[in-house]
Amino acid sequence: MHTLAHRRARRARLAAAALACTALTAGAGVTAAPSAAAHTRTPVSFGHHRSVRSFEDSNWGGYVATGSFGSISGSWTEPQVTCNSSNDLFAPWVGIDGDGSSTVEQTGVETDCSSGHPVYSAWYEMYPAAPVYYNVSVGAGDHITATVTRTATNTYRLDLSDSTKGWSKSTTKSLTSKHASAEAIIESPTDSYPSISGGIRFTGFKFNGTNLASTNPSGLDADDRGTHTWSPGAIGSDGQSFTMTRH
Repeated sequence: MHTLAHRRARRARLAAAALACTALTAGAGVTAAPSAAAHTRTPVSFGHHRSVRSFEDSNWGGYVATGSFGSISGSWTEPQVTCNSSNDLFAPWVGIDGDGSSTVEQTGVETDCSSGHPVYSAWYEMYPAAPVYYNVSVGAGDHITATVTRTATNTYRLDLSDSTKGWSKSTTKSLTSKHASAEAIIESPTDSYPSISGGIRFTGFKFNGTNLASTNPSGLDADDRGTHTWSPGAIGSDGQSFTMTRH
């Protein structure tokens, strides 16, 4: 299990790597680190899956299906949150790999409370590389759709769109990977969530074009400060939807 001190040290290493990439990404509509105006926290990786005791005390919450997947897609509405501390940080995301493998190809939206109020940022990550943030506006109430598609053996297209704000982003990257799983997740690298009214509702989830329910997925409970968990509810009758709630 990673302690907070370990995560903070990792954060500093990720920040250095991200700054080294800034010159390469600045002209492509992305930035390797959040702007100082938007963030005070250095980039934190969302890819590492810490799980002990068979998915309990995990930093991932949601549903994961194991197997060789070529695509995952789904949607959610960015929740209204109240920051409880400057350590609160979480993101809903979709991805391929990460359970039973050392890479994750993922995209989603981060909510960061390090400034004392929630700051929303759209990103993608080819873990273990640092996350890359898009220069777009996103906020509570926005309808987000995310898709990760394996277009070749080790090449992935990561699509993220906000139908409320009217933007979409598509990035293609290569990474040697195992294609071992696919997942719809909420994650807090700091194990500290803000208060989220009504939980987080995921809809329209398909793995390889197949309804989530048909992939025999496993539910994961995410740790929240060591005293609460975020748990996935039962998959809806449509086979594609579920809600994450705090217990």
